[in-house]
Amino acid sequence: MTDPDIPTDPHLWLEDVTGDDALAWVRERNAGSVAALTGGARFEAIRAGVREVLDADDRIPYPRRRGEFLYNFWQDAANPKGLWRRTTLEEYRGGDPRWDVLLDVDALAAADGENWVWAGAAVRRPHYDRALVELSRGGADATVVREFDLGTRTFVEGGFELPEAKSRVSWIDDDTIYVGTDFGEGSMTTSGYPRVIKAWRRGTPLAEAEVVFEGKPDDVSAYAFRDHTPGFQRDFVGSHPDFYSSTDHVRGADGSLVKIDLPDDASPDVHREWMLVSLRSEWTVGGRTFPAGALLVTDFEAYLAGSRELTPLFLPDERTSLSGWAWTRNHLILNELSDVTTRLEVLTPGPDGWAREELPGAPELGSASITDTDPDNSDEYLLNVTGYLQPSTLLRGEVGGEVEVLRRAPAFFDADGLRVEQHFATSDDGTRVPYFVVRGESTDGPTLLYGYGGFEVSLTPGYSGGLGRSWLARGGTYVVANIRGGGEYGPRWHRAAMRENRLRAYEDMASVAKDLVARGITTPERLGVQGGSNGGLLTGVMLTRYPELFGAVVVQVPLLDMRRYHLLLAGASWMAEWGDPDDAADWEFIKEYSPYHNVHSGRTYPPAFFVTSTRDDRVHPGHARKMMARMLEQGHTPLYYENIEGGHGAAADNEQRAFMSAIVYEFLLRTLDPGSSTER
Repeated sequence: MTDPDIPTDPHLWLEDVTGDDALAWVRERNAGSVAALTGGARFEAIRAGVREVLDADDRIPYPRRRGEFLYNFWQDAANPKGLWRRTTLEEYRGGDPRWDVLLDVDALAAADGENWVWAGAAVRRPHYDRALVELSRGGADATVVREFDLGTRTFVEGGFELPEAKSRVSWIDDDTIYVGTDFGEGSMTTSGYPRVIKAWRRGTPLAEAEVVFEGKPDDVSAYAFRDHTPGFQRDFVGSHPDFYSSTDHVRGADGSLVKIDLPDDASPDVHREWMLVSLRSEWTVGGRTFPAGALLVTDFEAYLAGSRELTPLFLPDERTSLSGWAWTRNHLILNELSDVTTRLEVLTPGPDGWAREELPGAPELGSASITDTDPDNSDEYLLNVTGYLQPSTLLRGEVGGEVEVLRRAPAFFDADGLRVEQHFATSDDGTRVPYFVVRGESTDGPTLLYGYGGFEVSLTPGYSGGLGRSWLARGGTYVVANIRGGGEYGPRWHRAAMRENRLRAYEDMASVAKDLVARGITTPERLGVQGGSNGGLLTGVMLTRYPELFGAVVVQVPLLDMRRYHLLLAGASWMAEWGDPDDAADWEFIKEYSPYHNVHSGRTYPPAFFVTSTRDDRVHPGHARKMMARMLEQGHTPLYYENIEGGHGAAADNEQRAFMSAIVYEFLLRTLDPGSSTER
């Protein structure tokens, strides 16, 4: 499809990620931004302060239980690429545990001559003796996979190994794994993820591995995994036709597939004899109608046999949603949101149904989340409690027992005189849009508005030492907008800003900006807006559609060219969110907000700063590059910085993270608070 209103793109050459001409252009832009924003005492102080937070020895080392050990990945000044390590609960309780280092990524990178970035490990159950370790070059989503022996602390010679790709791997048994990777032509989806899943037996060529499932070429991805729960071992395979739907099957020992008969956009979660069903749309089943956002439970084997007896465990209303859940051995913990504040419940199955009681620990105007459980063996749970002014506390409990404090994070800034408020703005269609404000008594400082508004992601309160030191402690006000497109009120809140309704998210964000001014919290000249990824699209729209509302705009790892987003890297996987630009009807509503197509030479825009990463293989850096080039071509003067490493997070280690944070804060302070000193 071609649109006569859209001229031929003269900046396509900037989509050549590592092309010599494109990188020369990047380095020239980088040099200009570095010269403009760095070198002053304030920049250096911000960078040092953020780096101190990131490297602090007294941060909470969040663990994940695997059998008898607690595992943790740790980065600090001495170990910038990080250590994969483990300890026991008894050692962890002691406050200064002895860590058993399994893998030193810095030493491995030096030995291999590679810029390795840790990407995770799948530890083999039930022995917890081997792992499939994933390592990324420079922080990209694509990884190499190597089998690792936790006993000898070495990679297994002749073990499972995959070259760099966006792979999906998991253990079947000691000598077999499920693997989806780039097997050659036709094996990956149009989104760049595995389409074909094989069972690969140790010591045999990958090319001879048995194909166990194939998705369609235009699916987002395919998957397979084994549930290793003792007494309930099952294999599941399936695919995701789009970002919000799945086809799920139970795979028998003979390779047969039994489809789990659910709505395509419902998500199953099987635990022991139970199956949870999370609904994204209304569903009528067994003579009852359940709303979108409900969580249902049923006996799994009975359901496969044809029973449709389902019990609702959570039903949403206009103010509540289900944020998540976690199984323990005998219980289910629900994490619920009520106007974006957390409530925790414990549900227990019994002969009279599912009993429920509140799980204590959730703070007012804060958040709590289950970080880990041990569903095979116990009713243990780890709970993280935090807030904008409340450093995180890690709690450990067993359902029905006492709760102990395992760790308290340090306070990295002085919160005296600061307060957290929640307000509601009114969007163009009358919808109430919640937002949080963190501020002191003074209204003279600059204000930073942050948002995301997509993919049913909820923005809940959380502590940031870097933000506190760099912004709040310097007199800034911080605002988080819970706009539609997110998950704060469940699927309905998300669906209200999908596809043809996308403008609702942007109207919500603009309404919050206007409400801040109406309340006297700030003025447009002193109001900045920041977002990344989908949030980068959001701030790109704020720049081009609502320039009069802001004094500065930060656009990080963004999508901006919505005519071509589906052709770049993982973009095709997001068409359920925004639409298909190759469909004429879809392009009609997409082109209304696509920032790359709505920036013009005849308008005045606030100062803008585009930040991205060369190694981002999820959102293409060409989006930011081309937007910058177009604005320069039109006579505008935005700033640009592209980290040559870093992946979608735009930074690969703490040094890079500190630099990227400092250069953004320096831009915001110089732009929104021009009278402030750059020497402190």
